[in-house]
Amino acid sequence: MDGESMTQVTDHGGGVRSIRVPIPDNPLGYTLVYVLDTDRGPVLVDTGWDDPESWETLANGLAGCGTSASEIHGVVITHHHPDHHGLSGKVREASGAWVAMHEADASIVRRTRGTRPERWFTYMTDKLTAAGAPEEHVAPMRTAQPRNLPGLSPALPDREIVPGELLDLAGRRLRAIWTPGHTPGHVCLHLEEDHPAQLPGKGRLFSGDHLLPEITPHIGLYEDPDDATVMDPLGDYLASLERIGRLAPAEVLPAHQHAFTDAPSRVRELLTHHESRLTDLLSLLTTPLTPWQLAERMEWNRPWAQIPYGSRNIAVSEAEAHLRRLVKLGRAEAVTGSDPVTYVAA
Repeated sequence: MDGESMTQVTDHGGGVRSIRVPIPDNPLGYTLVYVLDTDRGPVLVDTGWDDPESWETLANGLAGCGTSASEIHGVVITHHHPDHHGLSGKVREASGAWVAMHEADASIVRRTRGTRPERWFTYMTDKLTAAGAPEEHVAPMRTAQPRNLPGLSPALPDREIVPGELLDLAGRRLRAIWTPGHTPGHVCLHLEEDHPAQLPGKGRLFSGDHLLPEITPHIGLYEDPDDATVMDPLGDYLASLERIGRLAPAEVLPAHQHAFTDAPSRVRELLTHHESRLTDLLSLLTTPLTPWQLAERMEWNRPWAQIPYGSRNIAVSEAEAHLRRLVKLGRAEAVTGSDPVTYVAA
């Protein structure tokens, strides 16, 4: 193994390794792709971003693990986002591996592949206008030219991950736990085996983006141009968090940052964070605000004026997810007749 491969690969013991696969131009830095040994060959948990450097890093990391992309038996995807699912197609081309995903996210993959980019721009323009975005923000989308962006044609999964069931992995016990919130079909994967270092707790958990040691994952609206169902992603996420807290795994193997222990403590921190955030938003909603106006006033990791264009769209989606939760709890309500719609504390 060369020096660079050594720095990208971590051996977690018990036939589990991780490879740090870079995400280009992203502050997260990398996705941790896990290599799980099975009796039928290595299985990957997530694959990383579809980019030449990322593919090269994954290939070098697999070589450092004593295998190669051509030997991969299967790919288990925690959720459909391109930093997790991006290289799945290339891995399958190289090896013939199966690719498994929860049906709710598989349907997003099918829709993404079948939706023309122009339809997405129209949809996002309408959504942002309804959220109260100013015309100078919306205008670029009206004339946007579709580009060949990663994630516009993700690989179609050929196996379904069924919540509560063991995956078909020879010699391993890996159980799927449905944890919607970050995406509607996000899954965590519970390795129901003794911890190799005998840490106290119940096995190990591949947590995807659901539970990260130092970051709060983005919780926004589930975007579907053809479905007007009013979902509650933040409510989904909080319920999913509590489910993982009760599981109490010995160790968490997340898709970003680093492995960690004491999942219940981290779950409590995140539950407290979101309750605090909801309380803060109520104090802002003493006067009626649109979702855009609320996002402008929320606390982010930098002042609103410094938040880039694309990140503002994500911020507004997160503001709307919190508003949905407050409305569902009866703590806020839409102002009748307002256009764009404003919300006020109930």
